[in-house]
Amino acid sequence: MSIEQLWYFLAAAMVLIGLIGVVLPALPGLPLVFAGMLLAAWADHFRHIHWLTLVVLGLMTLMSVAADLFATAVGAQRVGASRKALLGSVLGTFAGLFFIPWGIFVGPFAGALLGELWHGKEWRQATKVGFGTWLGIALGAMLKLGLAFAMVGLFVIAWLV
Repeated sequence: MSIEQLWYFLAAAMVLIGLIGVVLPALPGLPLVFAGMLLAAWADHFRHIHWLTLVVLGLMTLMSVAADLFATAVGAQRVGASRKALLGSVLGTFAGLFFIPWGIFVGPFAGALLGELWHGKEWRQATKVGFGTWLGIALGAMLKLGLAFAMVGLFVIAWLV
């Protein structure tokens, strides 16, 4: 295996792990996808992927981070989540990673619910906040997944053209 092949292998691994990270919140999904694509372009000496493509891919990566933060914040804010609910959601997300695959879905909801109960809210309001926070996270993940496929598609098209 040549050093160039090793770089391509590493780049492909970064993209695949990044795609998994789009769904698993513990991994920096799209930034890792972008880093893998940048590594592949560098390994190719930028013959197939030019600076304009990399700028567009970089902007899409920034959009993904913004979309994730925005969707989570809007989902939580629309149902009146407290800071404790947001903290609980983050902690629940990380705790849920130990119980894959169900923990990914239950963790953020349970964390936000417990955060609201800790804040002194009643079960009904806490459940509403838990669901709203979870919905925001789910919508953010769907947006990131769409951006991930668009980034991979753009990269492949740029490589082949």
